[in-house]
Amino acid sequence: MSFNPAASRRIDASITMMTEYVLPTHANVLGNVFGGQILSWVDLCAAICVQRHTRHLAVTVGIDELSFERPIRVGQVVRLQARVTAAFRTSVEVLVEVEGEDPSSGTRWACVTAFVTCVAVDDHLCPMPVPPLELVTDEEHELAAAAQDRRKHRLAKRKRSA
Repeated sequence: MSFNPAASRRIDASITMMTEYVLPTHANVLGNVFGGQILSWVDLCAAICVQRHTRHLAVTVGIDELSFERPIRVGQVVRLQARVTAAFRTSVEVLVEVEGEDPSSGTRWACVTAFVTCVAVDDHLCPMPVPPLELVTDEEHELAAAAQDRRKHRLAKRKRSA
């Protein structure tokens, strides 16, 4: 089966899940995983998701505001899931949801949610068009509409600071 770069892609074709075990090297003196470590895993999970959608490398151009809801401690598990919420001309927005998990009880809790914007690049690191996103469910349509609003705010903010 050949790859058609202009063909639309379904969200479920690029969903990316990662699981990380929190080790002492990932944690601060309180035994909680560093926020920067979580951010690194968020960025990596989003990059894989975008690459699956576009079939090209992507660079992160922005991450919307983050709020850490609950910590994840050494010996616990970090679960990340990324999915494309919108595809624009050369950029893609990805929702990354991060959960903590206690492996001995199976209890899970929300840690952080992030919207990551990435731009697909060619072999010369120039932005390139991305495949459109095929929206199927009502939730997918709602996420895409909200992504359009976030994009408008990001572009307006960039314009104000230029």
